[in-house]
Amino acid sequence: MTPADLSAAVVEALQGLVDDGSLALPDGVPAEVTIERPRQQGHGDYATNVAMQLAKRAGTNPRALGELLAERLRARDGVEAVEVAGPGFLNLTVAAGAQGEVARQVVAAGAAYGRTDVLAGQRIDVEFISANPTGPLHLGHTRWAVMGDAIARVLASAGADVVREFYINDRGNQMDLFGASIEARALGQEVPEGGYQGDYVHDLARRVLDAHPGILDLPADERRLAFRERGYELQLAEQRAQLDGFNTHFDVWFSERSLHEGDVATGLEKLRAQGHLFDDDGALWMRTTDFGDDKDRVLIRSNGELTYFASDTAYYVNKRERGFDRCLYLLGADHHGYVGRLKAMAACAGDDPEQTLDVLIGQLVKILQDGEELRLSKRAGNIVALQELVDLIGVDALRYSLARYPCDTPLTLDVAEITKASNDNPVYYVQYAHARTCRMTANAADLGMVAPQGDDFDPSLLSHPRDGELLRALAEFPAVVASAADLREPHRVARYLEATASVFNKWYDTDECRMLPKGDEPVRPANLARLLLVGAARTVLANGLDLLGVSAPERM
Repeated sequence: MTPADLSAAVVEALQGLVDDGSLALPDGVPAEVTIERPRQQGHGDYATNVAMQLAKRAGTNPRALGELLAERLRARDGVEAVEVAGPGFLNLTVAAGAQGEVARQVVAAGAAYGRTDVLAGQRIDVEFISANPTGPLHLGHTRWAVMGDAIARVLASAGADVVREFYINDRGNQMDLFGASIEARALGQEVPEGGYQGDYVHDLARRVLDAHPGILDLPADERRLAFRERGYELQLAEQRAQLDGFNTHFDVWFSERSLHEGDVATGLEKLRAQGHLFDDDGALWMRTTDFGDDKDRVLIRSNGELTYFASDTAYYVNKRERGFDRCLYLLGADHHGYVGRLKAMAACAGDDPEQTLDVLIGQLVKILQDGEELRLSKRAGNIVALQELVDLIGVDALRYSLARYPCDTPLTLDVAEITKASNDNPVYYVQYAHARTCRMTANAADLGMVAPQGDDFDPSLLSHPRDGELLRALAEFPAVVASAADLREPHRVARYLEATASVFNKWYDTDECRMLPKGDEPVRPANLARLLLVGAARTVLANGLDLLGVSAPERM
């Protein structure tokens, strides 16, 4: 019996009390109620404070309402006991047979276990990384690659239609400097002031020359443009390949240039129709102060030059025209000032930003090696490159270590700590628990054991307290995923996996919960029931790791 099953049972009990006149709820019966694990042992398997929440509306006191609910719930199949505690908490104990059904449900659902439909019908655009195509992806991009992808995964698991989008900043002065830097290296010259350093610029120059040997014969202006465009193609292709290797895949690669081929003008016209644009001193402004911004924003300067904010505005309008209900932005720590102006911009476009816009601000990450912060990269210049981090740490350890903290938390990671094969290392601990379930399943197969199916499975055999603890942990997974999606906090999945791995290991170490028979003992029905439970644990651990983009190895 899962928390969702108990929530439905409580709602049904409330409706029954209303229908027979025992209870009056002017606003109607809630569609669902919160079911939680109690903080202290001995307070049942689950608890709810629904009586305390509804008592005032019902014109009664919480304990009285609790007793009415308890009487009905005690008659429910699968509920072993209900206690009204304190000011009106309901502590619920689930019958072993009903609790054991969780194992069958998890295995039957397989890779789909944990998925819900709480966000069904929502189309969400998740934009993250948004790097310039002028150099290697760096440490800051690495954190966003993990967080953006994990957020997209939990949103999709909660039923949303999710699109991962990379905004390519391929316009402006930085692109011209990029082209000039590659050209200079190809000519054996120093890069111009403010240009791009690092061995990767030499590499790009060599690759451009190898692919286009006649490029140096072009007129100067054409030559510089050609170096810029060929370098752009090569660098963007490298970014894509690095992200694919990092298990982060995008559905849309959106070029900023494309906005300036018509979408900016179209977007500004739509905003003008909303009545929030005005002209002053030859410049075009957006009156964002109407919606809480600290000052109005220039869209087109008096010299006719478009501002970055004009591009941001047109891009938002473009997303909404593509049918996205919500636009989620993941921005770096230096973009705090953007939150207010983005929300004001959405309001100027005629939207309610609380309904259509989410902005997450990430904090900085430091990587320590041998007690020293990694700072420089010979190939990339003055940054720590994503690919070098992957080579040093590994995809799984790096992704998990970044995913297990809220994105707004400044983070320091030690290479030695996050790569060691020890239970003190969270990613190793969780992956090892999954590998253990695989090994147990393989050992069972060697003995000819087959997990029971259908009527052959007796859930009441999973009656030991440790069985119950593990079953309750597995049953929480869908709610954890839904919460992670709702709050945009995939670290909740990581922390859940660590807690569940701990519960599984305690179960594994309990002699009375042995899955494999001892010595020459015959295989008993309880052994087979626990084989199914191991399969359920394996499913949940694998599904949770997948939500973080981390592998679930069968051997460690």
